[in-house]
Order: sequence, then structure tokens, then C-alpha cells
Amino acid sequence: MSFMHLCVLCTATLGLAVAAGSANERPAAWQLGTWEPPFDYSRPPMTIDYQPVTKAAKPWKICASYPHLKDSYWVSVNYGMVEQAKAAGVGLSVVEAGGYPNLERQIEQIKACSGDADALIVGTVSYDGLTPTIKEIARHIPVIAAVNDIDDAGITAKTGVSWEEMGRSIGAYLAGLHPAGSKPVKVAWFPGPKGAGWVQFVEAGFQKAIKDSSAKITAVKWGDTGLEIQLLLIEELLEAQPDIDYIVGSAPTADAAVSVLRAQNRQGQIKILADYFTHGTFREINRAKVLAAPTDSPPLQGRIAIDQAIRAIEGTLEHRHVGPHVEIVDKNNVLSLDLDQSLAPAWFKPTFEVR
Repeated sequence: MSFMHLCVLCTATLGLAVAAGSANERPAAWQLGTWEPPFDYSRPPMTIDYQPVTKAAKPWKICASYPHLKDSYWVSVNYGMVEQAKAAGVGLSVVEAGGYPNLERQIEQIKACSGDADALIVGTVSYDGLTPTIKEIARHIPVIAAVNDIDDAGITAKTGVSWEEMGRSIGAYLAGLHPAGSKPVKVAWFPGPKGAGWVQFVEAGFQKAIKDSSAKITAVKWGDTGLEIQLLLIEELLEAQPDIDYIVGSAPTADAAVSVLRAQNRQGQIKILADYFTHGTFREINRAKVLAAPTDSPPLQGRIAIDQAIRAIEGTLEHRHVGPHVEIVDKNNVLSLDLDQSLAPAWFKPTFEVR
């Protein structure tokens, strides 16, 4: 064997050793909040370094159910789940209900999807509308609640943040701009769809945060978070109450408000705040069209949910309720944000199957 062939062989062997070492390296820990007792947001979370599993013991099959994939928030959750499933070596099947009014569709989807799954992850369209179905499924496999709040009956673990904290954080931001005693401002409030598993909490947090400020809610518009519905609601609002000072609501509400105000040549006349963070709010904060939004790191929540499902299956679950820390994003920190934890990359498309 020539010296050159020997060097090539040594290099190849070294490369394989390095690759094997990389594959066995523990993934970096995530700094998360955890709640004790679990599923109770009445106390502040404790900060922990959460260590995800390197590889699942077996190629488990996980079913994940989303309320919809109509905006980039849930696409970002999907991205996190897909990437974590690939990294951990598990299968993932995704179903989506198509919107918050579709409770019966989600019930049928999780019944079918969980039939041959080792765990179910559910981002619910309703706080307690799925409870009987989830209790039945939980007799056979672990059920992990993801993102949207839910009645804890039958739930093995939860990935999420306090949606009351999400509402409080953007309400506190608004209250900081208009403290008590300053000139009153009129706010149009778009809480989201009635009955959804997060709306009552974001509503409570927002209302509490602005209670003692000079920001006063003078209009409320309920509705699904689809962009078309939000466009119609904003147009109705501006026709009935053209002297509004702020539009505050979901990320699609903010996106729709930017579009409507531009079309009506009213840019800059009405300020916009969102109560969660998506690609649209990132872009519009960067362009000074939206003032601020809190991020709850949707891709990271997707990753955590997969890891919790694996741990629940394998009996290694240590923390039953964990989630990222909520952070307000505005013009001061938008460019320094860790985007990989807050948004799916531009190339990612909704993915329904990981084998």
C-alpha cells in the first residue's frame, strides 16, 4: 500500500470517528421555565436547564394535532417538531383542524391519528371541548398538550407558556406608553376566537395590564385568526369608529391592520400591537409598521413537545410542565433576536409526515 493510499485511509477513518462522535454528542440544554405544581400558572415559573434526549430508544410514532396551519405561528411550531423528530429518530404524523370553529373535526382527527401512535401531542381548538376524547386516548398512550391552554384532565405533560402572561406583557407595553394621568387613547381589542384554549387567558392578562393606564378599550372584535376574517373585522371597525388610536390583537390581526391602513392611506395614524410573534410581525416591527409583540418561541415549543412525548413514552419525564420564557420584541431588540427559536426559516414548508 502506498503512502498516499495510507493517508487517504487514515483520513477516512478519522472522519468516520469524528462523525460518530458528533452523532453521540448531547444536544445543548434549553433554558426553560417549569411550573410546580404542573398546569398551574398562578405561580411564577422556575428557570431550569432542560436537557433533551439525544436519540429515542426506539423509532416511536408520534401524532401531533394543530388547530390550523393558516398562519406562520403554527408553521413555526411544525418546524420545531419536524426538526426534533428527525434529530431524535422518531416518526411524526401531523393533522390540522383547519381553524378554531372545527372542534368536531379535531376530535375525529385525533381519534384516527392516535390509533397506531405511541403518543399524542395536541394543540387544541378548545379549552375543554376535547376533554372526553383525550381522557379516553390517555388510557392507552401519553397525551402532551402543546402551546394552547387546555383542561388538564388526561394530560401527561404540557409544553407552553402562560397566555395570560402573553396578554399581560403586550398590555404592560401599551400601559408603559400611556400611563395613568396621560392623555387617554382609544384601543380596539381583537382577542381572537371565543372558546379557543388561549383567548380567555390572553384577554385576562391584557385587561389587567391596562386597567390603571390611560389606554381604554372602546371596541372589541371577536373572530377566528384567519387573515380574511381579520381583514373584514378591521374594515368594520374603521367604518364604525374611524378615530381609534390603537389596534391590538393576534399576529394575523396586526398583519391585516397593516394591509387595511395602507390601502386606506392611513399609515401612521393608528398604531398596531400584536399579542404573539410571527414572520409578519417580525417584518412589520422591522419596518416600524407594528410597534411590538411578545415571542413565546414557537419552534422551541415544537421541539420541547416532541422531547416530552419521547420522555413520556420511555418513562423518563422529569418536568411535566415546561415552556420558553416570554420576551417582548420591538424596534430595540428585533435585529438581535434568536430567530431560530422564534421563527421557522423561510425555506420551510408545512410538513405532515416524518418517517
